[in-house]
Amino acid sequence: MAFARWDGVEMCSYPGTPLRFRGPRRRLDGDYVAVLGGSEAFGRYVEDPFPDLLQDILGRRVVNLAVENAGPDVYLNDPTVLSMAAGASARILQVPGAHTLSNRFYSVHPRRNDRLIGPSAMLRAVYPEVDFTEFHFVRHMLETLLAVSPPRFGLVREELRRLWVARTNLLLSRIGRADVLVWLGDRLPDDAGESLRDGGPPFVTRAMLSGLRGRIGERVEMMAARRDLDGKTYPPGERAAALALPGPAVHEALADALARALAAPDERARSA
Repeated sequence: MAFARWDGVEMCSYPGTPLRFRGPRRRLDGDYVAVLGGSEAFGRYVEDPFPDLLQDILGRRVVNLAVENAGPDVYLNDPTVLSMAAGASARILQVPGAHTLSNRFYSVHPRRNDRLIGPSAMLRAVYPEVDFTEFHFVRHMLETLLAVSPPRFGLVREELRRLWVARTNLLLSRIGRADVLVWLGDRLPDDAGESLRDGGPPFVTRAMLSGLRGRIGERVEMMAARRDLDGKTYPPGERAAALALPGPAVHEALADALARALAAPDERARSA
């Protein structure tokens, strides 16, 4: 089923899952590449996101299963999408941030991982002076907690990092592996990731990527300069959000890099 979102982006759905994806809907038989990721892979504010461009380059079906603001929990809560990804000939996983995970300190919405369900008794005990009723989004809460007490925030950050490795490994085991792991952020994995202001993917480090237990094929790392509106289409009132996401030039460069990465194992096999 295909339908349009209010801002004109074509959306689609697949049987067995309540999640909605960026269209057009693709067939799920035979040879196809599955892309899992968040807002960047979804391609918010751009006409041609990198999964569509990659399909044109490869001449193979590329199924965009990215969900806006998704973390690993979106997929782990949806057996149908896990099966769709596992059935692909190749899988591309965009590195998610570590902030969008339910954990001992707070819970996130199972399908909209940027939305806060609520803090736990443990978090209330760690931050007794904070009024949690004012928070609806995870980022807002985390920014406030860091400002109130950086040392106490370290407890939350380390919990998120530990769970990120465990949940991402679980996700990879459910889909088989990631033929390409994509880092798309405004910093690189070796740069500081101690706060949201350090850039995304939030809190993820090189050491965390190394903890993915050999379930990764190729890696593509790209630091995207995002602070422009060139080639982006956005509704009134979403200028700031549009500034925070990659534009068409980044999507084009990433599609080219992914095509090379997917071809790399075949090229190595031929030269062996």
